[in-house]
Amino acid sequence: MSARATRPPMTVTSPRPCVLVVDDEPAICKALVIALDRAGYDAVAAHGGEEAHAILGRRPVDVMVLDLRMPDLRGDVVYHLATSLQPALTARTVFTTGDHTVKAAALIDECHCPLVRKPFELNDIIAAVRALTPAMSQTA
Repeated sequence: MSARATRPPMTVTSPRPCVLVVDDEPAICKALVIALDRAGYDAVAAHGGEEAHAILGRRPVDVMVLDLRMPDLRGDVVYHLATSLQPALTARTVFTTGDHTVKAAALIDECHCPLVRKPFELNDIIAAVRALTPAMSQTA
């Protein structure tokens, strides 16, 4: 069974799917928010795990782009908090990292979510998000 076949239906709360970008590097957050906005998404930035947790507790998110290595909360912790609040993110998360650890590999293998290695091209993230939002890909 493919990972795509097991994805839960997308919950779109606005005409544009909401993408939460979680990264402790402000320049990466800013670039991704701008690029995703231009690609037709409602992109929101969180500059760390605590901020992401607060956002996830107050608004629905369709896709999460998550850095696995952050100083306040590790990406795997943020992922588990996010999926407990919004279960659809279990299969609708794009991981990013500059260093691929054994723990990161185990998480990615477990959830079958895509990984985009840093440094990345903005189009690589947009393509990964589009793959998780097929309805948006057809209209964009």
